[in-house]
Amino acid sequence: MKEIGLLTMELRQFLVCLSLCTALALSKPTEKKDRVHHEPQLSDKVHNDAQSFDYDHDAFLGAEEAKTFDQLTPEESKERLGKIVSKIDGDKDGFVTVDELKDWIKFAQKRWIYEDVERQWKGHDLNEDGLVSWEEYKNATYGYALDDPDPDDGFNYKQMMVRDERRFKMADKDGDLIATKEEFTAFLHPEEYDYMKDIVVQETMEDIDKNSDGFIDLEEYIGDMYSHDGNADEPDWVKTEREQFVEFRDKNRDGKMDKEETKDWILPSDYDHAEAEARHLVYESDQNKDGKLTKEEIVDKYDLFVGSQATDFGEALVRHDEF
Repeated sequence: MKEIGLLTMELRQFLVCLSLCTALALSKPTEKKDRVHHEPQLSDKVHNDAQSFDYDHDAFLGAEEAKTFDQLTPEESKERLGKIVSKIDGDKDGFVTVDELKDWIKFAQKRWIYEDVERQWKGHDLNEDGLVSWEEYKNATYGYALDDPDPDDGFNYKQMMVRDERRFKMADKDGDLIATKEEFTAFLHPEEYDYMKDIVVQETMEDIDKNSDGFIDLEEYIGDMYSHDGNADEPDWVKTEREQFVEFRDKNRDGKMDKEETKDWILPSDYDHAEAEARHLVYESDQNKDGKLTKEEIVDKYDLFVGSQATDFGEALVRHDEF
């Protein structure tokens, strides 16, 4: 286990260095950094049920899972859909509500996040007790780097560790400095959790606020996404961003963005595609119009959810056990 922790630590350090170096290398005059977190589209297909249910299939399963439909017969499709419905019914009351269906769709769309957590979990749960403590994470991630007061790469690992610890404590709801898998997911992907959004804003402001006055002014805002690099002429998109800052970002017109204005910028209140799709699926399948679905109602409309041929739900069912 010690060797695994060392390899993970070295890989983490390499990736941190690589990402930072890449960011510096890509800081060209015409490059634009996007800090805004948008909800992804559920599918790149056109949502037109009169022509096909392809959009619904992508939304319900995720695009990658939906590609394997033709491997199963309709009978197998119905059987496996019934199994997945049992997973969606979180309170086990025999009904699938709009909220439960919405949660499933969000899970299906963000499966890559759970895969990332699984990979990192194995490298940080060093004692294999099903939990990751702050000490485990710190040792696996920073270990030897903290023993060198003057690292050759110039990175301040102690400062990075302090920032990670602050985020870990925020993700750790019960304050015991030991993360469950859900808390560890919130730590690694804070933008996905409402209770972590303040830390996302704080970290973003610390990155951009070069004079440390607690605000982001126009030049700091532009400087984060564009480097003049000796070029006096700004591209058109930079001029547009200046206008965006003045007209929309700086809502109170004081020449800078505070915490709330920064939050509105990087974490916009997007249209909830998952909820809209959940409501659509319930509306189309709810035979008795009671606002919720039974397993029978869903399976009867299996072609809406999974098509005439179904997908291999095996992986989805296993991954959803942690959901």
